Amino acid sequence: MQAIKQTQFQFPGQTAYYKGKVRDVYTINNQYLVMIVTDRISAFDVVLPEAIPYKGQVLNQIAAHFLEATSDIVPNWVVSVPDPSVTIGKMCEPFKVEMVIRGYLAGHAWREYSAGKRQVCGVRMPDGLKENDKLPEPIITPTTKAAVGHDEDISKEDILAKGIVSAEDYEQLEQYTKALFARGTEIAAERGLILVDTKYEFGKADGKIYLIDEIHTPDSSRYFYSEGYQERQQNNEPQKQLSKEFVRKWLIENGFQGKDGQAVPEMTPEIVKSISDRYIELFEQITGNRFVKSDNQKVLLRVENAVKHALERL
Repeated sequence: MQAIKQTQFQFPGQTAYYKGKVRDVYTINNQYLVMIVTDRISAFDVVLPEAIPYKGQVLNQIAAHFLEATSDIVPNWVVSVPDPSVTIGKMCEPFKVEMVIRGYLAGHAWREYSAGKRQVCGVRMPDGLKENDKLPEPIITPTTKAAVGHDEDISKEDILAKGIVSAEDYEQLEQYTKALFARGTEIAAERGLILVDTKYEFGKADGKIYLIDEIHTPDSSRYFYSEGYQERQQNNEPQKQLSKEFVRKWLIENGFQGKDGQAVPEMTPEIVKSISDRYIELFEQITGNRFVKSDNQKVLLRVENAVKHALERL
């Protein structure tokens, strides 16, 4: 199985290239972005040595599925999806905050809460909650977008005081975030899932706000299975999750958490295949669609040709 580990294309009109942890992004005529979702996988802020076949296709197609399912709520950046692993979209000026929204007390919010804090990003949380409890209502806990290193929590008040986003735009971002989360929650419920928390990124082009990047993927969102949720909460048991937590768990069990001096455990072909299989399972569970493996015999040539043909039609 071939995987897309890295790309080094030269497309007509290419004006910039950016390599992220997982995505390779090509700027075309300073007007469009070609986002190639590679099969690289990261955990603990480290890109692991082996790429995972079909992982990029899974993430790209889940994002495309949900961007289309929410296009009546907010316009999004997508122009076309010319290949299972590629999205071409409108180039926007990104807002320097990520809109994180939480319906349940999990992950980072729970770590802050269990340390005794009752405010996250300026949002007050009631006493007496335990891990994975449903919050009285969804809360927005924004983070600043760091160019390097970790994103950091920030309050709405600080965002406005520092002029990171205008009051008018922020009001709109909040409304979009709540509406998107409500739609995501609805869709998840139909699939027997609970959308626990997620993040949205927005940008602006020609004075208009667009939803950009991926949404509701297992890399950007946390899902629980709804069946047995109440029972597990009552018994103080961990919730059954649908996310890439299983990769982090495998790494931790093998002595790796991204700390200095730690080595990534050997990723055998069996391990790589098992991670690939789990991502495909995630796709089918989240979307309700059967996953169709793309032909990856000459995967880079396939991607390059698909992008070139799409660019000719712009």
